[in-house]
Amino acid sequence: MKECRQDKEYGIINGEKKNRQAEVKRRTKETDISVMLDLDGTGKGSIDTGIGFFDHMLEGFAKHGFFDLRVKVEGDLEVDGHHTVEDTGIVLGTALREALGDKVGIKRYGSFLLPMDDALALCAVDLCGRPYFDYQCGFTAEKIGELDTELIREFFYAVSYSAGMNLHIKMLSGINNHHMAEAAFKAFAKALDEAVTKDTRITEVLSTKGSL
Repeated sequence: MKECRQDKEYGIINGEKKNRQAEVKRRTKETDISVMLDLDGTGKGSIDTGIGFFDHMLEGFAKHGFFDLRVKVEGDLEVDGHHTVEDTGIVLGTALREALGDKVGIKRYGSFLLPMDDALALCAVDLCGRPYFDYQCGFTAEKIGELDTELIREFFYAVSYSAGMNLHIKMLSGINNHHMAEAAFKAFAKALDEAVTKDTRITEVLSTKGSL
């Protein structure tokens, strides 16, 4: 009899998807990354990228988007954080695309205006299958913890292109760079949560073309 191994925390049975889940692994000479994403989760995050502040941002993304997310990264941090952050975005975007499948029944669009003390971030998402990225966030610090602030753009760019999504992120106001970064990640989480949500009125895909 075949042994049935169940991961109760993440809903995996014998390696098969229970809900809208995907597990993606990517290994290069610069990074070794594993991501497990469940779009129908409750916000559980297990994150280890080697960059503390980046971990904190991804934990917030999982929590506020109600995604279950497991991320394990071994990167060439002795060089800098660029490959670790960008490649994590590539793998997360790929996992999102795979977890969405044919996109039947999803709202497709999502947007959120999120305040974080002095910071106010706007994020809008279209899961249209066509990548486009617009980013207007004027950080004044070079680093937040061990994360280079310029890499925040690289992360979201990689996610948008790997997932095939139209993604706009704008910082409408902000003084504290920590608050600004956190507002951006949380706004993205809330907008994406809305976009992946299923609507019973949508019986196919939300497009006159018949596919996304």
